[in-house]
Amino acid sequence: MHQKTTLDNGLRIVTTTLPHTRSVSVGIFIGVGSRYETEEQAGISHFIEHLLFRGTSKRVTAKEISEAIEGVGGSLNGGTDKELTLYWGRVAQPNFLLALDVLADMLLNSKLDAEDIERERQIIIEEMHMTKDSPSQQVHMLVDEILWPGHPLGRDIAGTKQSMATISRDMMTGYLENKYLPGNTVISISGNIQHQEAVDAVSQVTGGWTNSKSCPDYPAYEEQTNPRLLLEKRDTEQVHLCLALPGLSLLDSRRYTLGLLNVILGEGMSSRLFTEIRDKLGLAYSIHSYIDHFLDSGAVTVYAGVEPKNLPVAVKAITEQLSKLKEPISEPELSKAKELSKGRLLLRMEDTRSVTGWMGGQEALTGEILSVDQVVANIEAITTDQLNELARELLVSDGLRLAAVGPVTGEDALDALLKL
Repeated sequence: MHQKTTLDNGLRIVTTTLPHTRSVSVGIFIGVGSRYETEEQAGISHFIEHLLFRGTSKRVTAKEISEAIEGVGGSLNGGTDKELTLYWGRVAQPNFLLALDVLADMLLNSKLDAEDIERERQIIIEEMHMTKDSPSQQVHMLVDEILWPGHPLGRDIAGTKQSMATISRDMMTGYLENKYLPGNTVISISGNIQHQEAVDAVSQVTGGWTNSKSCPDYPAYEEQTNPRLLLEKRDTEQVHLCLALPGLSLLDSRRYTLGLLNVILGEGMSSRLFTEIRDKLGLAYSIHSYIDHFLDSGAVTVYAGVEPKNLPVAVKAITEQLSKLKEPISEPELSKAKELSKGRLLLRMEDTRSVTGWMGGQEALTGEILSVDQVVANIEAITTDQLNELARELLVSDGLRLAAVGPVTGEDALDALLKL
């Protein structure tokens, strides 16, 4: 069970005491990401996340920051998504105060040094080159573009080369001032530590953080007529494809039903896609499906890598499996999907970092933390009729989008295959 305290400045602290563990994980979750950026700012959330590891007034260099945590055997990292930015550390329990101090120091006292900015700018451009050079990563960028065209959700989290070239230190300090707010931040802590001890420690290291501006809003996404195909021709051994459909938002209670449909479709080696496309047809080595949930949108995506001549056959085979989800699903298959979902969730919760992420992500995005038992109960309650109803609603021809990277030909023929 978690506990929650909101400080006077609006900062939320959520904790779960796990007395059987020897570690403590601390996560700082900020409710801002790439969808909050203008075209001019594209990539600034990710840029800032990188720079906060570069040095503070107390720990002047990136090496001093990393050594503080690695010197006691801990781990430190961060990440930027479309709606959330995260900084986290995991250490042995006696080093909890050190981890918290390092993370708070990074958050509140980053130097944003001019030389560091220029170095990190080049590093991020190289990161973008690396993604571009990897067809299996690039295709996911393309499918986002046609799922959310002309919207920040459809942009690369790292931004563009043009935006990266023009983001300045003043833009960063302004962004921090308006987006990195205590009322928009959750500090999540799990491990062998008591709630009040955590609250007292957080209060001490964040005592001067008093920015009272209102929390930022994001541009809503409205469904529109999207392109169905986005192809990038390259001389590669495989064609990497993503076949996608609009899904459900993070706030839609049917997301658990969609989660089970996804398990049945393409999660794991016993899923329909793996069994049919890989094991029976031999069309792909790698194939799976996944779902994205955002605050007002979502998607269901199938990824595969296939031989170029087999692309039309693979697309047809995948759409057939999507269509079959609209047929009645048997109770044994539903039961298997439930057990897989519950088992993976329960196993994940044995790690303090996962528990920290479970609490912090929910609180930052929705303001509500469901317990593992509540989610398990939601999964258990799903019926085959609910699966069938949702499949018929979401799996429609008009929603299909196809992105592919490789030696692709026959656009019209591919477009004709996009039907359910």
